[in-house]
Order: sequence, then structure tokens, then C-alpha cells
Amino acid sequence: MGHLDILKWLLQNECPWDGTTCSAAAEGGHLETLKWAWENRCPWNENTCMSAAANGHLKILKWAHDHGCPWDGTTCSASARGGHYEILKWARGNVCPWDARTCSAAAQGGYLQILKWARENGCLWDEMTCSSAAGGGHFGILKWARASGCPWDAATCSAAASDGYLYIVQWARENGCPWDALTITCASASNHLDVVQWARENGCPEPQFGF
Repeated sequence: MGHLDILKWLLQNECPWDGTTCSAAAEGGHLETLKWAWENRCPWNENTCMSAAANGHLKILKWAHDHGCPWDGTTCSASARGGHYEILKWARGNVCPWDARTCSAAAQGGYLQILKWARENGCLWDEMTCSSAAGGGHFGILKWARASGCPWDAATCSAAASDGYLYIVQWARENGCPWDALTITCASASNHLDVVQWARENGCPEPQFGF
């Protein structure tokens, strides 16, 4: 129930509330708490729908949307990141907006099926799709994205380096991905010395530290 009795007591004792009350109820899957808060004029915002989508609560998302809760592109990106395919399809079927963050979120979460579906249905993507796949170690997604024409930039190498995915850095470089000093910086910060060594041996720009 999401501790509805406590929430009622707090309101009776003039405890202030805001949109985080509704988004917390949505996040936890507490529909009755969300209904009660709405009936008692608790404010809500796009975070309510986003929280429901992120945590796989389609019933709550449907109820909130039916009762006028606003949403934005974060509903789609949150559902994509969490692998909630049915929620994403339902949201788009009800004209929820999306943008390139949906593709990068799917790549970050490792959900190739969702990424493919998003692209087949006209979702935009950008360089963050590749860097998100690389940073998550999702090599297959990165290769598919590149084969399908997704752009990339130096963030692909630095994201892979940050998490120690040397083989992804190597593949990216072999396939023409740019890099910059952040590759070494990120690898060093995470103590991935094999990545640092390989990057230096292969001409990666060195960080410039000014004093």
C-alpha cells in the first residue's frame, strides 16, 4: 500500500507535499496511494509517468495518463532502459513523445530488440547510442548500430575505456572511431591500466594537465 496510513497522517498534520509524492508512489507500484494522493490534490508532473515506466508498472502508467498526468520523452527512454518493451509500445501507441534518448537508453540497458523496434518505428538516434552501448559492454549492439548507420564520436572510446572494455576500444579504433585524451583519462581513473597502455602505444592523445 505504500504506507498510505502514514501519508494520510502526515497530510492531516499539514506536512507539505509536492510532485515527488506521486512519483514515489508510481515508482513503488502503489496505485492506491497514487489514487488517494491525486484525489487529495497532490501535484504531479512528468516524473510520475517516468517512474512508472522505469519500474515496469504499466497499470499505473495507464491510470496516470488516463487522469491527465503529463508525460514527456523520459517515459519512453525510461521504459527502454529498463527493458520494458510492452510499456514502450503502449506509450508510443498513445502518442507519448520520444527522442534520441530512447535509443541510447535501450543501448545502455543492452536491449537490442527494443533498439531495433524504436528505429523501425522512426525513433531518432545520435552518437550517444554508440557510446551507451560501448560503456555498457554491449558489443553486439554497438556493432549492429554501426552497421545500421548510427553515428559515433570519441565518447565511444572513452566510455568503453572507463569500464575496461579494451576489446571494444580496439574494435572501435580498427573501424575508424575517433578518440581523444578522455580515453586515457577515463581508463586511468578506473585503474584499467591495460587500456591505458594500449591507448598510449597506439597514439591516443595524452591528457594535458595545467597548473
